[in-house]
Amino acid sequence: MASRRFWAELKSSEFTALDPNSTVAILPVAATEQHGPHLPVLTDTAIGEGLIKTVLARLPDDLGVLVLPTQTIGKSDEHLRSPGTITHSADNLVRIWVEIGEGVHRAGLRKMVIANSHGGNIDVIGIVARELRVRLGMLVVTTQWRRFGLPAGLYSDFDLVHGIHAGDIETSLMLHFRPDLVDMSKAKLFPSKAAEMEKSYKHLRPIGQHGFGWIAQDLNPDGAVGDASAANAEKGRLTAEHQADGFIALLRDVARFPLRELA
Repeated sequence: MASRRFWAELKSSEFTALDPNSTVAILPVAATEQHGPHLPVLTDTAIGEGLIKTVLARLPDDLGVLVLPTQTIGKSDEHLRSPGTITHSADNLVRIWVEIGEGVHRAGLRKMVIANSHGGNIDVIGIVARELRVRLGMLVVTTQWRRFGLPAGLYSDFDLVHGIHAGDIETSLMLHFRPDLVDMSKAKLFPSKAAEMEKSYKHLRPIGQHGFGWIAQDLNPDGAVGDASAANAEKGRLTAEHQADGFIALLRDVARFPLRELA
């Protein structure tokens, strides 16, 4: 495996030396969208790239990975009422990200992990993974950074359940990765209407097992939910390291998986 970890830094001739059974391409997908009054529109991108850097700093030498260019525009139509948000349609994203997977396949690799830092991309990346399996026989794993959990005791129960956008968790990560872009004077507790719905409805929620299609203002008029005022950089550092370690464990699983086990 080449010592360089970024796809775009390799020369074309170097790809032929990669082992398709153990080398894993990583496609970071993010967004450019509003994150309340205190965070910039590049929040999901900054968090995703910061987590990738944390992973690479902790990655064992024996794991062969190549990080593809971050996809900085995702499916963000739930935030279109807020200036600065840029989005692609789901159809366009499926086409674009499948074509990236095709490029990975042409380079000789057969394994890819899509590392997502924006909730609005979840349905899209699932379709992309299936398309690449059906068309090209690739092993494509989709994951969300939050799925690796959070360090115990750092965040309130409210933020763990409802702080899905620009709350304590994302604000803490941004204070760790890009404090220059955070305005804590505008950070506050942003209530979520989803919490109110729990008192009135047995199953109906904006997010969860029986979720409905929502836009940001359905949850809070400021376009944020969670207690951003509780954020600090140390929480962000601990969260980044925790999630990076989980991601590395996933990469090891993917690298070890024998492609012959696919039908």
